[in-house]
Amino acid sequence: MRIKLMAAVLIACSMLMVYSCGKDKTNISRYDADKSHHMGDNCMECHKKGKWGKGWFNVAGTVYDSLKSNTFPNATVNLYTGSNGTGTLKYTIQADAKGNFFTTEDIDFGSGLYFSVKGKETTKYMSSTETSGKCNSCHGVSTDKIWTE
Repeated sequence: MRIKLMAAVLIACSMLMVYSCGKDKTNISRYDADKSHHMGDNCMECHKKGKWGKGWFNVAGTVYDSLKSNTFPNATVNLYTGSNGTGTLKYTIQADAKGNFFTTEDIDFGSGLYFSVKGKETTKYMSSTETSGKCNSCHGVSTDKIWTE
């Protein structure tokens, strides 16, 4: 009986630890912050249900400079309902000092949103809609890195 009780307590604690790193942890990038890591990696490999990253990201990625060899700090990522910055601005995410942007906020992609990234001189627009915020799962892998000037 005592062993079963201890096993049940251990299982409950393990589940609590996994959940405590999860959905209800707020983790949102902001300008000049420098605690992020793994620039260019798919953030959502760790920041998702059942994994150890702080919070479950709904949008995340890395912004680079025009040479695509260095990250671009303090960019702004916007999500619009229309192409080229038209329609309604639904969400704004600040990239941090390391070029990473991420949010645990709920994002309603609906039938798709258009992303843009704004640097100091340039705003770049995605030409197609997205229904996923796993930006680094494609950018830097099968498509060009996200970049601005």
